[in-house]
Amino acid sequence: MARAPGLSVRLKLTLSYAGFLMLAGALLLALWVVLLHYFPDAPIVRDTRSGIGGAILPGRSGTQRAFGQTAVAVLAFLLVFGLLGGWILAGRMLAPLARITHATRLAATGSLSHRIELEGRNDEFRELADAFDTMLARLDAQLAEQQRFAANASHELRTPLAITQTLLDVVRNDPARETDVLIERLHAVNARAIRLTESLLLLSRTEQRSFTREPVDLSLIAEEATETLLPLAEKHSVAIETSGDSTPTIGSHALLLQMTMNLLHNGIVHNLPEHGTVQVNTAIRPGSAMLTVENTGDKLTPQLASTLTEPFQRGTERTRSDHAGVGLGLAIVKSITQAHDGTITIVARSDGGIGVTVRLPAGVPNPNGVSGVVGSPARS
Repeated sequence: MARAPGLSVRLKLTLSYAGFLMLAGALLLALWVVLLHYFPDAPIVRDTRSGIGGAILPGRSGTQRAFGQTAVAVLAFLLVFGLLGGWILAGRMLAPLARITHATRLAATGSLSHRIELEGRNDEFRELADAFDTMLARLDAQLAEQQRFAANASHELRTPLAITQTLLDVVRNDPARETDVLIERLHAVNARAIRLTESLLLLSRTEQRSFTREPVDLSLIAEEATETLLPLAEKHSVAIETSGDSTPTIGSHALLLQMTMNLLHNGIVHNLPEHGTVQVNTAIRPGSAMLTVENTGDKLTPQLASTLTEPFQRGTERTRSDHAGVGLGLAIVKSITQAHDGTITIVARSDGGIGVTVRLPAGVPNPNGVSGVVGSPARS
């Protein structure tokens, strides 16, 4: 925004201090003028030459003239003193603001690593500096996360394109080659690229919070997700055990179903080779609705478990299999949870696998709640 040039805050404070001193001096002078005008013979000078205590002499015109000259000199002194003292005091008071301005200009150039770190006791300037430092830290972290996401997304999208190019080159260089296998591979690679693109779009949608909120029941969503993924669980010899009473919350049914299916899918495909289990539980706590998904599997370190919600992060690093997914499952879960003003916690289980707990704001209780165990496929 274009603004007309004006006085600096320091100069304004200086003039304010000096003006206040001048006003105080002028009021004092006016008081004396009034006294001398209406009480010209009032005793205002004590003569100490007349003995102990002295005698009171009446005011005279000479005294009035001397007082006027003295008053003018005092006012001139107050003006100079007020300007000089105000300038120094204003500079000391506004020094923190200069540091904040410098940090703001650095941030505007893209340098988000600088921090003000204003020392001293708490006041308005230090509260502003601390708030600005917090904002810079969050922006720095978000920028770093976006850069990692962009790099990983580029890598993930480049991989299926490179595979597709290789397969097409094979067909072009060897027209007599059997194409059925190549077509099947192209279909699989294309399907993976489509899943990745859809996941990126879903991630963007949840981060923008462009969805309608409505009352939903997490227990019913858990049952729906379980029924949908039962064939996949049976394929991998994983038993799904669900339990919990009615767990109302507020949000998007489609997104919360996607969140639950991602958690279940992650628990199924990252499980034991056989006889694995996934436990799904919903519960109401004071002020929150909870969804917990625990699965057996390989042992993970707590440090690795805490990073699983980052995009393209996998518990087995970057190994692939036919069900490895695109590496955005738990990242989407985290994004959906945050879009619903909730929190997600991931812990590594001591006997292997992970436990994921999602906490969402509680909704209106449903008197027709459902509880029990559903969808447990027979182990093979």
